[in-house]
Amino acid sequence: MRKVLLALMAALILSCASGFRASAQNVGSQKQQMKARQKLERHTLKAQQRLLKEPLRHQGGSKGQRLQMKHQMEKEWRELRQRQKDELQTLQDQLRIVKENQRQL
Repeated sequence: MRKVLLALMAALILSCASGFRASAQNVGSQKQQMKARQKLERHTLKAQQRLLKEPLRHQGGSKGQRLQMKHQMEKEWRELRQRQKDELQTLQDQLRIVKENQRQL
């Protein structure tokens, strides 16, 4: 009976450890996917802003309009960078938690 109980406990411990390893690998692939998505977001924002700039250049909008648009675009870039930075920090925190859980086993 003891041998069966010990075998079950060993199997349980090994399955938990392999689950944590799999989740660590999952976080790594999540990080790559997140970086690819963030790069696409940056390129999309850049293209959108380029399209918004074109009409003002050709129409010769007022200086106030150009400054307002420039300010808005800079604000969008700041918000995008901050959001992406926060996402990366959240993912790194998750990875740190997974590593700590692996060490405890």
